[in-house]
Amino acid sequence: MIYIGLTGWGDHYSLYPEQMKAKDKLAEYSSHFLVVEVDASFYAIQPIRNVEKWVKETPANFQFVVKAYQGMTGHQRTEEERPFASKKEMFEAFIASLQPYQDVNKLAMVLFQFPPWFDCTKQNVMYLRYCKQMMGGIPVALEFRNQSWFSERFREETLSFMKEEGWIHSIVDEPQAGEGSIPTVPVVTDEEKTLLRFHGRNVIGWNKPNSAETNWRDVRYLYKYNEEELLKWKTILQELEKETKDIIVLFNNNSGGDAAGNAKQLQKLLGIEYKGLAPKQLGLF
Repeated sequence: MIYIGLTGWGDHYSLYPEQMKAKDKLAEYSSHFLVVEVDASFYAIQPIRNVEKWVKETPANFQFVVKAYQGMTGHQRTEEERPFASKKEMFEAFIASLQPYQDVNKLAMVLFQFPPWFDCTKQNVMYLRYCKQMMGGIPVALEFRNQSWFSERFREETLSFMKEEGWIHSIVDEPQAGEGSIPTVPVVTDEEKTLLRFHGRNVIGWNKPNSAETNWRDVRYLYKYNEEELLKWKTILQELEKETKDIIVLFNNNSGGDAAGNAKQLQKLLGIEYKGLAPKQLGLF
């Protein structure tokens, strides 16, 4: 089965009636899609009360892809940025926050997305083993942002490692913009689940730093996929389906608000109609 959704639910304004309150958006989102990526967990390990609210207001067959906390993927690089006494304590706190998803079978996977400076070295391979060990039996997906993992020298070893260690491959469609981006590698590493994330193809915006005039978030994911591009992905997805039970597809190209439209476009091209969606909220008139 192919499940199509978006990264986050707050900013996709085309899905919501005007003036809809933020607290009501997830329920409305789940009338359109059956899967979402939780980005808030990257910035802070979420309180149990938040997760309990999210699982309560979504349908029984809804699924969450939860992004690993930034300290777990090495995005925090100074002591001041680390609120935990040890890595073990950090992992334990994050895993505890997942319990409400697990209690109702709504945790699709945890996504470990590593930063551009996390390159293919023995030390980093050892750290990946540590992460997998700490996560136990929780499904975990792995996404790189450094080209070295899929260089000619390491590509096959990287894929073999992911299969042997039980990592779900997070396949990406993203700009080819140097060392801090990776190629699309449509290879399944887990028979049960595969993840695909669409980041857009804005080469210029991908590496653009913050400035007084521009926030990188406003340009990095500024891209709208055309039908030809999505039709190529339709073919790839149909091939991937032969090797994995479920594929979760997440659109992250939302700097210009294009993610929801592209997600629905791909769903239509694939001829998918989801059952079990939440009822749409009715307008006043």
